[in-house]
Amino acid sequence: MKTIKEITEALKSANTYEPWMKELENDERAGVQKAFLQFKKRLQNQEKMLEQFRQKQAFDASFLPFEDAYLAGIDEAGRGPLAGPVVTCAVILPKDCPELVGVNDSKQLSKKKRAEFAELIKKHALDYSIHFQSAEIIDEMNILEATKQSMKMCVERLKIRPDFCIVDAVTVPIDIPQKNIIKGDAKSLAIGAASILAKHERDLYMEKLHKEYPQYGFDQHAGYGTKQHLEAIEQFGPTIHHRKSFEPIKTMLEKKVMI
Repeated sequence: MKTIKEITEALKSANTYEPWMKELENDERAGVQKAFLQFKKRLQNQEKMLEQFRQKQAFDASFLPFEDAYLAGIDEAGRGPLAGPVVTCAVILPKDCPELVGVNDSKQLSKKKRAEFAELIKKHALDYSIHFQSAEIIDEMNILEATKQSMKMCVERLKIRPDFCIVDAVTVPIDIPQKNIIKGDAKSLAIGAASILAKHERDLYMEKLHKEYPQYGFDQHAGYGTKQHLEAIEQFGPTIHHRKSFEPIKTMLEKKVMI
């Protein structure tokens, strides 16, 4: 009879139900039953992710104007923060890419998982483009227009011209047929992939920014208006990477000018 440890290790390395597991149903050892239950839950989660993957593939395929058309998914990261760029991304995925099972809205994934998927997306995508729109441009244009222009540049920088674009909740000023989709990053594989790349690259940028301005804690809040961040702005003032048109920075600067 195998030990609980041996059975547990065997279950951890298995990805499908195998004939030898049938005898585990009648194994009365609590450790075996616990390990077997965890294995079955893992299989259920894998099947759920696979079904979601198929649904997202079908969703994307529904927008193809013809069978071998190129579809670009477009998304952004960082529209809401008080500091740092808004980062946009356009991605063209292959017709089938099982390596991307589990790709989802970037906000639903851990930082570690986003980094893992970002590498896979870069490896398997037919083409992708990432653009950083600075705080200065955001202040000049307004955040929505700056995001649209950044997305436009992403599409124009693709080596492969898409036949159709699907965008998360924004209409991009391009001469390519497109559809903006509310919560597209959760419905579409291509938009989800774009959201992951945009978020991952923005996080890396903010971590680098933290090394230059450690007093603001950019590695902790990525530029969002947390209590820690607001206190740092109050104490040290805004940097060139802060969005001066965003509240409460705008009001803080106006008060200083009045004084």
